[in-house]
Amino acid sequence: MLGTMVLSILCFIKQVKKTKGETFMSAKVTWLIVFVLLYWAYCIFWGIRGAQMAKTASDYFISGRKLPMWVFVLAATATSFSGWTFMGHPGLIYRDGFQYAYASFYVITIPFTGVMFLKRQWILGKRFGYVTPGEMLADYFKGDMVRILTVVVALCFSVPYLGLQLAASGKLFNVLSDGLWGVTTGTWVLAAIVALYVGLGGLRSVAYVDTLQCVLLWFGIVAIGFIAYDLVGGWDALNEGLAKVALVEGTKWGRTPGDNYSAYFAIPGVIQFTAGLGKETPVGGLWTGVMVLTYMFALMGIHSSPAFSMWAFSNKDPEPFAPQQVWASSFGIGFALFIFTAAQGMGAHLLGADPVVNAAGANISNVLPESIGKGGQGNLVPYLINTVGDAAPWFVGLLAVCALAAMQSTGAAYMSTCASMLTRDIYKKFFRPKMSHSEQKMFGRICVVIVVGAALLVATFSTDALVLLGGLAVAFGFQMWVPLAAVCYFPWLTREGVSWGLLAGIIAVMMTESIGQNLFGDSIPWGRWPWTMHSAFWGMFFQLLVCLPISAMTQNSRDRAHRQKYHDFLADHAALPASKQSLKPAAWIITIAWLFFGIGPGAVIGNDIFGSPNLSLIHI
Repeated sequence: MLGTMVLSILCFIKQVKKTKGETFMSAKVTWLIVFVLLYWAYCIFWGIRGAQMAKTASDYFISGRKLPMWVFVLAATATSFSGWTFMGHPGLIYRDGFQYAYASFYVITIPFTGVMFLKRQWILGKRFGYVTPGEMLADYFKGDMVRILTVVVALCFSVPYLGLQLAASGKLFNVLSDGLWGVTTGTWVLAAIVALYVGLGGLRSVAYVDTLQCVLLWFGIVAIGFIAYDLVGGWDALNEGLAKVALVEGTKWGRTPGDNYSAYFAIPGVIQFTAGLGKETPVGGLWTGVMVLTYMFALMGIHSSPAFSMWAFSNKDPEPFAPQQVWASSFGIGFALFIFTAAQGMGAHLLGADPVVNAAGANISNVLPESIGKGGQGNLVPYLINTVGDAAPWFVGLLAVCALAAMQSTGAAYMSTCASMLTRDIYKKFFRPKMSHSEQKMFGRICVVIVVGAALLVATFSTDALVLLGGLAVAFGFQMWVPLAAVCYFPWLTREGVSWGLLAGIIAVMMTESIGQNLFGDSIPWGRWPWTMHSAFWGMFFQLLVCLPISAMTQNSRDRAHRQKYHDFLADHAALPASKQSLKPAAWIITIAWLFFGIGPGAVIGNDIFGSPNLSLIHI
């Protein structure tokens, strides 16, 4: 891997432009190389350091259950957000409008998911020595089907998610190096670096690298947001410009049904009973109140994914959970997302990216290419970074590292945990039960290479498949809610019910995503996200439809008594103190109200309460 990295860098240096026979490299590209190499050196240092500290399999896979509080708070926060957050989110806000900016509110679901599962998983992991969620679920249910399905979820989450990060890194290098560094080169170099330090040091290396990545992620989002605000002329100019955009005719978003609002700014109703994307286009756009809510369900899948179970197991104690979920993720990154990525995405319409807005004369300047508005929204952030290349070339290098940190932070964690599960839940369980610690570490490193290799191949040679699979990742993660809820709260749910329910959920997600349409075409009457409901919802609907009746039919007193032991233990060690029990009803009322009015069906009232999107004193 190290040799691949060195060769790739040398190839890049040979590719630099030549002017009048002399090698020429711009100051921006020079600073880009300097910052990136310093950052990668830091990553490799922690890979080597982690390898030195990993004496046992537990050390390698879950950092010996000894992660300090400050490391977990920063590292788990970095894992919660990714290259999608940094590069994809602004581009999709640009493409889909204010409704998609609601996706920033998914940070509110992080404490909700964490409160539900993290502490209870930590207690069980500490008590019974679990290293992977597959071990916990198989032990609790006394069966391996749910173990295997958990590994399937981890693979389906990790490979496409990592592939998306690697592909985005290649595009980033290509744009910021002015085409000198090819897309494939950037993709493969980052893959080599991540595989090197993750393979060497395991989860401890991932955690300590992620601490820096969390800081860089937050700084990069804020800094690029300020660049966007500066380019449009500030907050007031942004609002005035967007008021003009709302009045532009001939945009692709159209108008909301009934109210005739610009669908770029207003939610097009509570729900639309359409066949689904690919079969029927909803009037006024996709992002109904119900769609936004069910999309939040999907994003909850990040924190119920198998990777976060292993993050829970890795802690010295459960004290870091609350500050990580509430302060670091929800308030820290969440505030930055909503304020600054919205400026990046929506402001791009005023900076030359939108041909229709340009033709209407509503743009402020033309610092961004129209290619962004013709399907290239994924390149929005690199182009925004490039706008400071002449004035502050060193800043481009720094922001490039921030983007790399965002892409690497999530991918590395999923790579490490997925490799751990392949080692312990598959190879050790079924082929070599008496593997030594050194053998587990070695096979774990082999699995890291396998996982990153699979992601790399998909990212490089099958971009269509990458897009199809990428849509499955978070929706698959959300399907883990039922197995985790069973272990943490509901002993009534049986092994048979949960196993077959999880399988049904996985199939339902696939059939209501693009991959289902790709496999079966017109033979199924619905498209992607039918009735403007995300595939995560449909997966959960069919999972419960299968899980609940099968659980009712497969009750067994001996198995129920076995499961009850876990719940008795949790009741003694995880229950709220008596002084706080009275707060639970109020907490649930607030949570449900928020889900309904903040990001759910009730959000449509904001179309009128906060001002009609069509009303403006500015006319074109």
